Amino acid sequence: MTPSTLCTLILCLFCTYATAQDLGNGTYRNPVINADYSDPDACAAGPDFYMVASSFNCIPGLPVLHSTDLVNWSLIGHALLRQPPYDHFSKVQHGGGVWAPSIRYHKNEFYIYYPDPDFGIYMIKARSAKGPWSDPVLVKEGKGIIDPCPFWDDDGQAYLIHAYAGSRAGIKSVLTLNHMNAAGTTVTDAGILVVDGHPSNPTLEGPKLYKRNGYYYIFAPAGGVSTGWQLILRSKKIEGPYEEKIVMDQGNTPINGPHQGAWVTTTAGTDWFLHFQDKDAYGRVLHLQPMRWVNDWPVIGIDKDGDGKGEPVITYKKPLSNSIITAPPTSDEFNTSHLGLQWQWQANPLPTWGMLSPAKGTLRLFSAKLPDSLHNYWDVPNLLLQKFPNDTFTVTTACKFTPNPNLEGERTGLIIMGADYASLSILKKEKELLLVYSTCKNADKGKAENQQVITTLSDSSCYFRVKVTPGAVCQFSYSSNGKDFTTINETFTAKPGRWIGAKVGLFCTRPGQINDAGYADYDWFRIQ
Repeated sequence: MTPSTLCTLILCLFCTYATAQDLGNGTYRNPVINADYSDPDACAAGPDFYMVASSFNCIPGLPVLHSTDLVNWSLIGHALLRQPPYDHFSKVQHGGGVWAPSIRYHKNEFYIYYPDPDFGIYMIKARSAKGPWSDPVLVKEGKGIIDPCPFWDDDGQAYLIHAYAGSRAGIKSVLTLNHMNAAGTTVTDAGILVVDGHPSNPTLEGPKLYKRNGYYYIFAPAGGVSTGWQLILRSKKIEGPYEEKIVMDQGNTPINGPHQGAWVTTTAGTDWFLHFQDKDAYGRVLHLQPMRWVNDWPVIGIDKDGDGKGEPVITYKKPLSNSIITAPPTSDEFNTSHLGLQWQWQANPLPTWGMLSPAKGTLRLFSAKLPDSLHNYWDVPNLLLQKFPNDTFTVTTACKFTPNPNLEGERTGLIIMGADYASLSILKKEKELLLVYSTCKNADKGKAENQQVITTLSDSSCYFRVKVTPGAVCQFSYSSNGKDFTTINETFTAKPGRWIGAKVGLFCTRPGQINDAGYADYDWFRIQ
């Protein structure tokens, strides 16, 4: 191993461990993943745990994570490599696509049910959580049907419970239960109303259906994403009527809206609850709470006053001992034939957007034509992005730009994307390469991008950097040698996208059609 290779390995290990929340002394700190893994659901398969999360319009979608202790999570793949309907998702569909999914292990197979609020509920399955996953099957068609969860009862009867999105269905805060066929591929009846959240539990959604000690339990959040609570409903009959009890809320903690998640039991017999917290530009981050049963009601978190309603913990003893500290990946050296699992496009990708060259250790992004109806980069599909990995971090990447000499306006660079966005890029204009700092406020409302020329580059190589500090305040800088960086004086505050946190990544675009695009070679992308 050469010294440079060793340095790279140490850097990558540091970048991974920097986001891990295992304190290394038998305890952990919440959030266990300080990144946007929204609407988590999890299941156990033997001693292992598997988790899925919403991915909306981002592709590949439906991230699948693995853990052996519920604290240290590895991203092992995506269950959805392209999103149907395929033509529909060839364009950016902010806020559409995969909403809150569920995952279950049933008869030695993994099942994922996910909703698309514009088309209905889909199911995919696999023998291994790493895949390959089957093609999506439309289980229940309809607009505004969301947050599905399957359930196989002791007699083998299969059920599907789901909620409604008011933006599409015109109703919300109610839960519907359907029978399914044994294969779980289609509902077999019109469904019944089992729970009405009006008026005490508004925005009731995200139901998860379980059975314990003769009771059917529905775990469901209510009260809104950033302001709500965790509700439990129970009944001796699956169709109800259901009793209700709030078992966790924010209490006196800084953890707002603690809800929407999964109950899991370890092989040691202890119970735990995974949920998210909305942190604005940082997205919906993953928390882990202890859980216990009192009089056949779960108590989630710490119940200080003994009223049966807990509040979230910030630090706690780990569920299981595990010395291997892991976290989802961040940095990428581009030395293999596959992009790191952390990367997602804004729409179903074309193979011409980007190609890896393992022999050179680079990612080549070819300039893709901007959409004809473009107002700004909000609706550009070929943005290669990843989640914010922490409250504070620094991204640095090395780029060499080779624009087509016969085309004006090709551009490549580093971008922070959300409803507002900012970027630092190289723009080809006439025979010059300009370094441009760009910002766009209210990009989601079609506002125009503001561009500021920083300097004219004497070389086609450039190092881009952005430092993110608390409050998602971002400051860009650049360098010609990778050592001496010049800071852009202006700062930018990142904003979330539509139902997702802000993201960071790369782009390469052109304004017009040509038969031989220019390209940018990125040597590496490192996060500290």
